[in-house]
Amino acid sequence: MADHNELGKEGEEIACAHLISEGYKILERNFRFQKAEIDIIASYKKEIIIVEVKTRNSDFFGNPQEFITPKKIKLLVKAANEYVVSNSISFEARFDVIAVLKNKKEQKVTHFKNAFYHF
Repeated sequence: MADHNELGKEGEEIACAHLISEGYKILERNFRFQKAEIDIIASYKKEIIIVEVKTRNSDFFGNPQEFITPKKIKLLVKAANEYVVSNSISFEARFDVIAVLKNKKEQKVTHFKNAFYHF
């Protein structure tokens, strides 16, 4: 597996650990629907949380969360809708972004709640 894929998987592990430490329950990881993939689906109180994880080893080219494109958001919304409908979920859905900056010198996790609105 390429180094960037390993870093991405490591970032998802860090994001899951962060969510669990904050009281979230992980429902699913790497949920795929058509061309879309949701990194983490979690629940918190009476909400379903759709989480996009962005991991970088440097912020030289920008913060990790800045790499989420409108096209990616559209795909996330489509996959989230499928998950909610196919699982008959009646909770509110929220889209979060977890930015992970990890290298040999530092590890920083930033959790952006309600990062974007879907409807």
